[in-house]
Amino acid sequence: MGTGMARGAVVAEASRTNGGRAGGVHPPLQGEGRIAEGNPGWGDGCAEGNSDAVYAEPLSPPPGPPTRADLPPAEPRYSEGSATQQGDRSRQQPTSVGGGEELPNRALYRLMTWMSPAYPVGAFSYSGGLEWAVEAGDIRDAESLTGWLATMICRGSVSCDAAIFCHAHRAAVHGNNEALAATAELAAALAGSKERFLETTAQGQAFLQITEAAWATPVLDRLTAAWDGPLAYPVAVAAACAAHGIALVPALHAFLHGVASNLVSAGMRLIPLGQTDGQRVLAALEAPIVQTAQRALATALDDIGSATLRADIAGMRHETQYTRLFRS
Repeated sequence: MGTGMARGAVVAEASRTNGGRAGGVHPPLQGEGRIAEGNPGWGDGCAEGNSDAVYAEPLSPPPGPPTRADLPPAEPRYSEGSATQQGDRSRQQPTSVGGGEELPNRALYRLMTWMSPAYPVGAFSYSGGLEWAVEAGDIRDAESLTGWLATMICRGSVSCDAAIFCHAHRAAVHGNNEALAATAELAAALAGSKERFLETTAQGQAFLQITEAAWATPVLDRLTAAWDGPLAYPVAVAAACAAHGIALVPALHAFLHGVASNLVSAGMRLIPLGQTDGQRVLAALEAPIVQTAQRALATALDDIGSATLRADIAGMRHETQYTRLFRS
């Protein structure tokens, strides 16, 4: 009995001196508290044997209600849209996030609207030849869909669209109507099949009409005045982004994400795939999209081209496919 009481006293004293945790009786669990800098420490064993490990201290009592002295100073009142207000906001806003340009709220809103699947350009009705590739057995599951789309993004029609997007955006920013018309002409000529031509020009014309009706801008008027031929989708989107002050890099990434999302959606309906597998495919395309965007920014207009013969053949064969759900 005396021995048990003595042991209890030792444990109680150890618990008091270690912030309520009995030393040597209940050591901290792996992942408890903070370990090395930059590591969340969720039970990965990184804290074991680490003399620099720091564990959480006992919680302090909750703070009382805030007083007026704790509140941040009130922002000065300006009339909406005043020069002083705009100057203060420009100083407060960061200039970059993650290595790209920071977009103003209005520009971000418009970019998200235009690249949304709900924007009525008819993108859901095109598969870019995926429908024939599925019937031919080239695409059977999530893995084969990922490989096919990654090749299209890095070496196929999507990579051409990315480079066209860059040149059209720059021409619109600098007001170079001649360069804008030359880019639009090349974009239409790069379509490798009848249905591919329909896919890019029908979406381009729909985007132009809807955007002019909702977000009219003189740049789109100059585009139609400089080029009266078939308008490819990346040219129309790039010109609208430039006209509304949306920087090239975020606009290009949003455009590529929108194109990839539409192709993944088509593949999910054709194979078919579940929603989770579809998101896995989209996640796997992140690196190819980033690489394609970086390469497109440095691609000269005369160097634009593709090397995906099987995908081009798929687009041609789809024209005579017996049963079709998609227009391309």
